[in-house]
Amino acid sequence: MSRLQKKYNKEAVPAMKSKFGYKNDMAVPKIVKVTVNVGVGKMVKEEKRMENIARNLTMIAGQKAVPAKAKKSIAGFKLREGTVVGFMATLRGRRMYDFLDRMISVALPRTRDFRGIDPKSFDSRGNLTFGFKEHIVFPEREEGELKDVFGFEVTVATSARNKEEGVELLRLMGFPIKKVS
Repeated sequence: MSRLQKKYNKEAVPAMKSKFGYKNDMAVPKIVKVTVNVGVGKMVKEEKRMENIARNLTMIAGQKAVPAKAKKSIAGFKLREGTVVGFMATLRGRRMYDFLDRMISVALPRTRDFRGIDPKSFDSRGNLTFGFKEHIVFPEREEGELKDVFGFEVTVATSARNKEEGVELLRLMGFPIKKVS
């Protein structure tokens, strides 16, 4: 069991039960999945750079990145249906908790000018979505690959019923969320 999972069971569940009045441990919201995705943008034609992005995203996520293909052809963007436009990895279970632990303890503190996650990044169902401008804040990336710096997006999906429950759950799990004043 990972450190973050133990923190959820020992600290977050009792605190959520007392704050929101849950009668059962199973009724307490939990993190369902984490989706990590990157769009390749103008690099669609550059095969070598796309392979590099896929390899780095695979190392960061701890799971093979799946290519995301265009659903429609758009002439204005010189895009054809079926062309790879990004990569994504959906993490669940142990890999999800390991990724979140590395993100909270290593990557977010290394991010330049980071002052916490804005509560506005949560949707009405308590899911969090935010982005990293540079993948180099994660230590798993390949050394010497600084010419192909890319940003990516992380979505943390919870089983919370509303925004307040989602924010409180992730705050108790150790996410550095800004206080609303």
